[in-house]
Formats: sequence, structure tokens, C-alpha cells
Amino acid sequence: MRGGVGRVNTGAMLITVPAETKVAETRVALTPHGARTLIEDGHEVWVQAGAGAGSALTDAEYEAAGTRLVGLGEAWSGDLVLKVKEPTPDEYERLTANTLFTFLHLAANEPLARALIDAGTTALSYDTVQLEDGSLPLLAPMSAVAGRMAPIVGAYHLLSSEGGRGVLLAGAPGAPAGEVVVIGAGVAGSHAVEEAVGLGAHVTVLDVSEPRLAALGAQFGDSVTPVLSTPDAVAEAVAAADLVVGAVLLPGRPAPKVVTHAMVEAMKPGSVLVDIAIDQGGCFEDSHPTTHADPVYTVAGSVFYCVANMPGAVGNTATAALTTVTFPFVQELSRGVGPAMQANPALARGLNVAGRTLRHPAVAQALAGLPADLSGFQAAG
Repeated sequence: MRGGVGRVNTGAMLITVPAETKVAETRVALTPHGARTLIEDGHEVWVQAGAGAGSALTDAEYEAAGTRLVGLGEAWSGDLVLKVKEPTPDEYERLTANTLFTFLHLAANEPLARALIDAGTTALSYDTVQLEDGSLPLLAPMSAVAGRMAPIVGAYHLLSSEGGRGVLLAGAPGAPAGEVVVIGAGVAGSHAVEEAVGLGAHVTVLDVSEPRLAALGAQFGDSVTPVLSTPDAVAEAVAAADLVVGAVLLPGRPAPKVVTHAMVEAMKPGSVLVDIAIDQGGCFEDSHPTTHADPVYTVAGSVFYCVANMPGAVGNTATAALTTVTFPFVQELSRGVGPAMQANPALARGLNVAGRTLRHPAVAQALAGLPADLSGFQAAG
């Protein structure tokens, strides 16, 4: 790999953890146990005071682990900065020529990409760390959490009191079960199917992969109808749905718009759409990001839920799931950023920005107006 990939550090490193600033984001990028391990490895760890509160991790626990509690400025000053969500516009001024490891979703966020380039930041994104088989190990647990949450939040917003159709997904004696449509049968979609079936709904799942569809059909039997995804099939399924879950992902690329405005206009009044792909721009034509404080809006009589940090609502669970998979990569980076990427191709694929250029092909394609250097990229498989 060419130069510009952060400080090569074979000794002690300062690792810092800012508090998350996204609305109602409760996750934290490092647990006290993880901090203790890094300190035992010879590093110094600073955590912004209160950063773990939303995940029920107290400042006292971090102090007991040996970390130093610091303010906002110091929390961004590390050789390696760990976050959960992408820096918000208010945080762009905090970016410097250090290394940042977090979810970035840059393909749908050109202003952030420009800010990282201008700051000289070496930025690695959880969502593009990719194994040889094409899987995304750091995205998978959050996809699972969001997938499980989607039918739950959808069921809530189907209540008449929330502006929905007044449909109970489980049905009742004399009343049929609700109709749930899941578009995408990857990690998030498969978990959404499982949760919706558990809630008692009938589920139609659409995907372009026949093996994935066959596996879900075999797992859930008559509770699930697998359908090969085409525009016509999506339109037909959406028109009959009470709840639609969009779970389409193209790693590093903007999500394709699989549900058009015309399809929404044909839906039943008070139906609900949950867009899990909103971090990548959303897979519904009418999607735009919302927050936990103001999660829904209405289009053509249907309710859209497009919260960009869904797992933030279950911070304790989500932090545990996320840090379990991120921490081994954090340990590798703590031994030297450049050597870590040279030794681990999966981690190297997580590199999005370095040397004031974009370094990931899918991100560079999505943000074609920004400088790129793809000479060191090795694709999976």
C-alpha cells in the first residue's frame, strides 16, 4: 500500500473515544473491558466523560479499567480515534491527520468525504471491512439488530394512535395476520423475516438470490412466501402490504431505489415503510433520514420510518454486539495502522480515505468528483 495511511506506530499509541452526537445515539465504540485490554497492551486510552452512559457503562467503570476521562477536544486528539457513527457536521472541525475507525457510509455523504480529505484523516469504515468471501463482519451485527428492530417499530407505527392502519401483525380470532414485505434477504432482511414471523405476521420476502430465498422458505414454511425480486414483483407485493421493510445493501455504494413513489401511491392508507438502508441513501424513492426524536413522516398516506441509527435505541445490546466484532480489528490497528492493513486484507478494504484521497473503489465511484487513488486496493474473492 502506498503512503498516506496514517502513522506507523510500533510502540504505545494514544487511543481516544468521543461521545456520540447523533440524536438519541446511545452506543459507544469501546467498552471498559476493551479499554483495559488495550491499556494492558501498553497503550493509553482516553474516553470522553459520559460516553458510555447510553449503554449503561459508567465513567467509574472506565476509570476502574485505567482510562482517563477527558473533554471533547481531547477525545478527538488520539493517534487512533474510535467512534460508532460518522462525524456529524458539527464535528468536522475536530477532524485532523490522525486515524478514525467508525461507520462512515461515505457513498451517501459527500460533505463528510470532503471534510476527511481536507483534514488529512486516515479513515477506515466498519461498513466496508470485507472478508474474502464477501461478507461484512463489522456491519453484520448492526444489520441483525436493525433487522430485528424493523418489524417491531413497524408494528408500533401501524397502531391507529400512531397514524397507522390499525393492524395487529399477529391478527386475532376472526381477523387475519398482517402482511409484511421484506425486500432483501441478506443479514438485515433475514433477521427482519425471522422477527416478523415471530410477531405472527405473514411475510413475503423478495431477493435476487434464489438460494437465499429457498433457505428462508425452508426455514419458515408457510409463514413465508419467497419471491424472486423484479420491479413488477416488488410493486405487487408492496401494494398488498401493511408493512414494508427495505433491507437492500450494496457494500460501499448508494442503495438502489427499489420502491418508487408510484408504488407508495398504490399502497393501502396507513401502511408503514421502514428503510434499514437509509445510511446508504435509502432504498425507497421517498426516503430521507429521520431521528429517534422525530422518526416518521407521511407520503401519499403511508408512514415512513427512516431513522439512520436504529440500533441506537438499544444501546446496551448494540454496543455489546458491535464491540465484540470491532475489538480484534482495533487491537490490530493499535499495533500500527499501516502494518495492520498490510497484514489483514479485510481491514485494508475498510480504508475509505487516506493521503487526502478516496481509497475504496465503490466510494470513489459514488463520489466521482473527489480525488481518488485506488492503486493499493485488493478486492475480496
